[in-house]
Amino acid sequence: MIVLHHLGISQSERITWLLEELGIEYKLVKHTRAPSLAPDSLKNVPGNKAGKSPFIEDTDAGITLSESGAITDYIIWKHGNGRLALKPDHKNFPDYLHWKDFSNATMQPAMLTSMFLSGAQLPPENPMLGFANQRIHAAYQLMDDHLASNKWLAGDEFTAADTMSVYPVTTQRYWGPQISLEKYPNILRWLKDCSARPAYQRAMEKGDPDMKLLLGAEAPEQSVMATGGAEGTIWRK
Repeated sequence: MIVLHHLGISQSERITWLLEELGIEYKLVKHTRAPSLAPDSLKNVPGNKAGKSPFIEDTDAGITLSESGAITDYIIWKHGNGRLALKPDHKNFPDYLHWKDFSNATMQPAMLTSMFLSGAQLPPENPMLGFANQRIHAAYQLMDDHLASNKWLAGDEFTAADTMSVYPVTTQRYWGPQISLEKYPNILRWLKDCSARPAYQRAMEKGDPDMKLLLGAEAPEQSVMATGGAEGTIWRK
């Protein structure tokens, strides 16, 4: 049995979605932020002293694991018979590898840097703010250009590259930076296709039923962190 420890308004939505797509039985244990950081309930899970989420327990194998990319690969190959992954002989295998890791290796670090710099309340003319903003929009533009000629990130097939990549352009915008997607029509089209999938809808309803999903171009006016964390209302329906 897979036990998924899910933190609300977080990247662990990726794993809920993956499990729903694969039709794998799992137990969802939900944790609430306190009010923005990881709660003690997560830190008290055996093997998870850092309070990471997503965090899974494979009770049959006696395995615990954090990090969304690692969890994705583990579930696909250990429990999913390789579904939602492309194999090395597939023509789009390089695209699959690139985009599956792009969100955590490039896009999310750029967004987190901007989020932290914004929280530091640096003056607008500070060059570090401009540098962080340039990195984010370069990443968004790269994704948008790719999706102009590809239905999904790895081509014609929906894969784990897609389940890994929706979070940075949706829920992460609640935390920051509050970026509009108006200039990225192909990302918006892709988000519409992703959100139409029944497995995505089930996953979000199970994991974050109270959250207003950021699937359109509009961005929140303020961050969740600046408005009370999980106790605030800006992210709620």
